[in-house]
Amino acid sequence: MNEKTSFTVPQYTDELCCVINTALDEATQFDVDCPVRLREAIRYSLLASGKRLRPILVLTACELCGGDRQKAIPAACAVEMIHAYSLIHDDLPAIDNDDLRRGLPTCHKKFDEPTAILAGDALLALSFEMLGNLTPLELAGRCCKELAVAAGPCRLVGGQMDDIYSSNNSIESGSIQIIEHIHRRKTGALIRTSLRLGCLLAGASEKQQIALDEFGTYFGLAFQITDDLLDVLGNEQTVGKRLRKDTENDKWSYPRFLGVDGAKREAEQTLKLAEHSLEYFRNNNPAQNNIPLQTLDNMVKHLALREK
Repeated sequence: MNEKTSFTVPQYTDELCCVINTALDEATQFDVDCPVRLREAIRYSLLASGKRLRPILVLTACELCGGDRQKAIPAACAVEMIHAYSLIHDDLPAIDNDDLRRGLPTCHKKFDEPTAILAGDALLALSFEMLGNLTPLELAGRCCKELAVAAGPCRLVGGQMDDIYSSNNSIESGSIQIIEHIHRRKTGALIRTSLRLGCLLAGASEKQQIALDEFGTYFGLAFQITDDLLDVLGNEQTVGKRLRKDTENDKWSYPRFLGVDGAKREAEQTLKLAEHSLEYFRNNNPAQNNIPLQTLDNMVKHLALREK
C-alpha cells in the first residue's frame, strides 16, 4: 500500500480498482488462437463497470494482515473472473433470463447464447490460470483448492441450484434456515473466500484468519439479504438490472419469509456481527491510519445503505 498519511478510504478503493482493472485488461489480451468474438464477449463482461468488491476484499485482507498486495493481484483477478462467469451463466434464458446487467445488455443479448456460455467457460478456466501464476507452487495449489471449493457444487454452484429450484416449492416447505443456507453458498462463499485468499497470500496468523473468515461469513450473508431487498425496493435504473424477479418467479428470499421490515432487521443484525468480527484488528491494529481496516468498516456502513 502507498504510504500516505492523508490517504482516505475512497482514494484507497479507487487505487485498488485501478490496479484490478489494469490487471484484468492485461490478463485478457489473448493471442491469435482466441477467436475475436470470444475475446470480445469475455472482455465485455469482465471489464464492464462494477464494484470490484471481491477483488478489493482479496487485496484489502492481504494488506490488513501485513502482506504485499502486489503478490495478491492474480488471486484478485481470479475471484473477479469467477464472479463474472457466474453472472454470465446466471443471466442466460435457462436460468434467470435477464436482459440487463450493470445497465448494459447481458452477454447473451449483446452476442448470443453459445458465445455467452463459452465466454463463461473461458473465464472459469482463466481464473485458475491466474492462480497458477502465484509462487511458490505450494501456495498456488492451496489457493486453487480454496477457490475451487468456493465455486463448486457444495458452495456457489450448489447454492445457485437450490435457488433455482426453490421456485418449484411452496413457501410452506421452506424456512429462514434453508434460505440462509442457500445464500451462504450462492453469494457468501465467494466473498468469504476472497478474504481467505488474501489471508493465505499474506501468511496471516491463525487469529487473523479466524477474524476475517467470520467477517466474510456475516458480510457475505448480509450482502445477499440486501440484494433480496433491492429486488423489492430498488430502482431499476440505479441498480442496472431488471427487478421484482424473485416475486415474479416465486423464489424464496428474505423479504418473502420475513417481510421487508423483517429482512431489514435481519440485515442490520448480520452487519453488526460482521462489524464486531473486526474487533481483533481494532485491538491489535489501531484503526487510526489503518486504511485496510477502515475500508472493511466502511464496506459494512455502505452495505447498510446499499442502492445498487
